[in-house]
Amino acid sequence: MLVDTHCHLDFKRFDEDRPAVVARALEHGVRRIIVPAIDLDNCPTVLALAKAYPAVRAAIGVHPNSCVPWEDEWLDRVRRLAKEVDVVAIGEIGLDYYWDHAPREIQRIAFAAQLALAAELNLPVIVHNRDASEDVVRVLGESALNGRVGPGVLHSFSAPWKAAEAALEMGFYLGFTGPVTYKKAEDLRAVVARTPIDRILVETDAPFLAPHPYRGRRNEPAFVTFVANQIAEVLRLEQDEVQAITTENAERLFGQRLSKSDDPGE
Repeated sequence: MLVDTHCHLDFKRFDEDRPAVVARALEHGVRRIIVPAIDLDNCPTVLALAKAYPAVRAAIGVHPNSCVPWEDEWLDRVRRLAKEVDVVAIGEIGLDYYWDHAPREIQRIAFAAQLALAAELNLPVIVHNRDASEDVVRVLGESALNGRVGPGVLHSFSAPWKAAEAALEMGFYLGFTGPVTYKKAEDLRAVVARTPIDRILVETDAPFLAPHPYRGRRNEPAFVTFVANQIAEVLRLEQDEVQAITTENAERLFGQRLSKSDDPGE
C-alpha cells in the first residue's frame, strides 16, 4: 500500500477523467492521496474532493506564488478551513524564487504566518521550495515547528544535501517525486541514499513531473509506485518494504485524519 502525499487532483487536467484516475490509483495500491490547496479560491475545491473520494485528504494553505496581495484576514480563513476533519496539513506553503510571482519579502511573511498557524493548530506543513533553500531553512528554523516531532515535509525535494541535512535535523521529512527516476538525477538519488528511510515520503505532484517511463505525459497518483520502486533500488531494499515504510511515515506525520478507515474494503 502507498500514500501519494502530494497530488493536485483538483487541477483542470483531471476534469475529464478524475473518477478513473482515482480508481487506477486504488488498483495500484495507493491507499491515500493528499491534495494541497494553492490559494484561498481552491481551498473549497480540495475539501470537496476529500468529501467525494474516501481515499482523498486535503491540505489548506496559500502557495508562495499566490500570496499577493497578502492580507492578515487570509490567515483567519485558512484557520477556519483547516479545522475540517479531512484536512491533514497546512500547505502548500513556502518560498519560490524561480518564478518570483510575488515579492520575496511578502512570500516570507506569508510563509512565517502559516507556519505559526500550523503550530497553533498542531498540524504538519507541506513546504514548497524552489531556488530558495537558504531562506526556507532559515524561516523553518525560526518557526515554532522547529524541533517538534514530525513538523512537516519538504515536498518534491530537489535541493542539495546541505538543505536536506538542515531540514532533517529540524525533524522534517523529505518528499521525492518523479525526477528521482530520471537518468541524469544522480545528485538527487545521492540525497535519497543519505536520507534515513523513516524520513522519506513518496509523491507525484501530479499532473506534473511524471516519472520515467511516462516523462512528458500527464502524471497521476498511480505512478507513485515508480517513485517508491526507484527509492527501493537506491537503498537496496525490497519494493514492498519501501512501500510499507513510506506509508507508515505518512501515517505518522499526518496522523489520525489520514489513517482513519472509511474507504471501501477497509
